[in-house]
Amino acid sequence: MTGISTLKVQTGNYQTFINEGGDRSSETIIFLHGSGPGVSAQTNWRHILPHFEDKFRVIAPDIYGFGDTDHPDDPPKNGAQWMNERVKQILTLMDNLEIEKAHLVGNSLGGVISLFLIMYAPERFDRVVLMGAGGGLKEPTPELAKLANFHRDPDPVNFKNLLRWFVADERIVENELDQIVQERMEAFSRPEVRRSYEANFSVTHLSDMLVPPSALKRMDNPFLLIHGHEDRFVPLQSSLYVMDYLPNAQLHVFKNCGHWAQIEQKERFLKLTRDFFTGEI
Repeated sequence: MTGISTLKVQTGNYQTFINEGGDRSSETIIFLHGSGPGVSAQTNWRHILPHFEDKFRVIAPDIYGFGDTDHPDDPPKNGAQWMNERVKQILTLMDNLEIEKAHLVGNSLGGVISLFLIMYAPERFDRVVLMGAGGGLKEPTPELAKLANFHRDPDPVNFKNLLRWFVADERIVENELDQIVQERMEAFSRPEVRRSYEANFSVTHLSDMLVPPSALKRMDNPFLLIHGHEDRFVPLQSSLYVMDYLPNAQLHVFKNCGHWAQIEQKERFLKLTRDFFTGEI
């Protein structure tokens, strides 16, 4: 990633691996990736971060339990504890990087974490982009169930099928699909990564991530919601649920788009989010 550097930052009793770019005196955008086998901040945001570093300081951490962030020897015992640890991770990261206030971009699980961050520390955040976020997901789709149980049979063929389901039209990624499978399977094969994945998905329930209407109604931050109309991992209904209660939000739905709006509709995603963060929309 052009101009993007990587480093580890102490966050409590472990270190968080981050991708960082842009001028440190600029406004900060924190990008939070989703879940899935072998996912990391780089796999989620590598083609996006360079488009923001001209005007913003960008930070994309590997969320606790994923990627090159230190993995727990004694994992959290339930989904609520996993979420609390991730909220603390981001807030501690901001403290140690001397970031008083930041914007957020949250994809899928990262979108849920973004909502919990606003619920716990609204004064630390300004504008928020949620992309395919699961804050209103009440029932798992068959595709999401396959993702959650991937560790039971982590076969490359199964994984290739799983990745195909992320997009509305697999021709968009067909030239990169084998490379993505290889890269993410190699990451997932690391014992600590697979251990965290299994520990996370075996104890986490959707109810742990559902954000109550009473909380959403109190979130005054400007929100931009982006959702693929054909998203089969987190259906559009999740964003519609959140939209019903957020007082200051706009929703953009992309037709012919699945769960990876930043890939399937990259140019539209970039224009929307840049305009949103510069106050043009």
